[in-house]
Amino acid sequence: MSVEIHSHAEAIFRAGLARVDPLAMMERLLSLSGDTLTLATETERFSLDLSRFERILVLGAGKASARMALGLERVLGNRIHSGLVAVKEGHLEFLSSIRLVEASHPVPDERSTKAARAVLEEAANAGENDLVIVLVSGGGSAILAAPLNGETGTLSLADKQGVTKELLACGATIQEVNCVRKKLSSIKGGRLAKAIAPAQCLSLILSDVIGDDLDAIASGLTVPDSTTCVDAVGVIERYGLAGKIPQTAEDLLRAGAKGFEPDTPKAGDKAFDQTRTVLIGTNYQALLAAQDEARRLGYNTMLLTSHLTGEAREMASLFCGIAKDIAVNAIPVKRPACLIAGGETTVTLRGSGKGGRNQEMALAYLAGLARSPKDAGDSLFLAASTDGSDGPTDATGAFASMDILKRGRAAGLEPASFLAANNSYHYFEALDELLKTGPTNTNVCDIKVLLVP
Repeated sequence: MSVEIHSHAEAIFRAGLARVDPLAMMERLLSLSGDTLTLATETERFSLDLSRFERILVLGAGKASARMALGLERVLGNRIHSGLVAVKEGHLEFLSSIRLVEASHPVPDERSTKAARAVLEEAANAGENDLVIVLVSGGGSAILAAPLNGETGTLSLADKQGVTKELLACGATIQEVNCVRKKLSSIKGGRLAKAIAPAQCLSLILSDVIGDDLDAIASGLTVPDSTTCVDAVGVIERYGLAGKIPQTAEDLLRAGAKGFEPDTPKAGDKAFDQTRTVLIGTNYQALLAAQDEARRLGYNTMLLTSHLTGEAREMASLFCGIAKDIAVNAIPVKRPACLIAGGETTVTLRGSGKGGRNQEMALAYLAGLARSPKDAGDSLFLAASTDGSDGPTDATGAFASMDILKRGRAAGLEPASFLAANNSYHYFEALDELLKTGPTNTNVCDIKVLLVP
């Protein structure tokens, strides 16, 4: 395997990252002329007369929200009165008017609860003549943790942590995970919008959710919630979590399903009368940029999907099969070939190892090569997360190829045994085949790159 194809895969991935850099997006989409702020995306355009407002306040949460805030400061300058944005630890920028606070991800900690309380307090202080700009990106669900103080019970942070850990380990989709999170939160599922009202609210959203469901991104802080407590109970039962999550949380969900707890605000609620939500960045945009780079490098390129879901190891089998078809049958594209996909797979934990969904997918790809080494032997596969952290690790993703498989075997490392323990990180770490970008300060799901030279 040449060094060139390895560098090509990384270059294609990084081209996708550059397209969804929050700072560049904010400066490209927002413009200020006099008192008029204009927002123009590929799908909508509107303007706000800033002279109508006494103050402009900024709130936000997510892995990419610090860089979004930096872009907003560059556009609005000293027109921003104040702001508070919560980010994942280490995902920082140097800001002038907007204060950043760090919190934990993917499992909330005490900093997450402090951040949520502070954001809710700022929201409640907004008056009807104020404009509140809310910057939302993936990761906001854990970064802002406001355990529900319900009519039939009160959650603790430990309860929220317990629920989150079980949901992340069971193989549930992000929509299902966030459906439950919203019902157990005082800030998610549109409840931040209720706190902001009657001030005018403009929410700018960077999507990390397949299909760009607004009420699933960061658990829908400022949008109507399309799910119900009955749906949340269904998630708990579907994945066998009844009796596994903390009892207080389960009792609150079941009370809500019976109507004894108020549900999250729905479409038509007055809280959304003064709220406008705009999607400014998506996984699909990143894939288009990756495709452009692959073509520039000379590959016959195809975008497979931006909706890749399912078990990471099962999706790896799909890519392994496609690599064989490219090599043997020249379908769906001819050599030199590049196939690109985006989305977000899931991992059902079976062992106690270390890794993330992209590392697991790369390891499963290697296991596929081990079972049938001839047909796709010269392919290279890269699976990586656009936020720079794949699962609870410092890796963005991992590379997989026949050369890596051979080096692993020479070192006594078999993919199947590491896969059984969900220990992908330590496999690739031993071979120096982890991709590590550090925090990217963006987040639009994952990118998969398959190259067959």
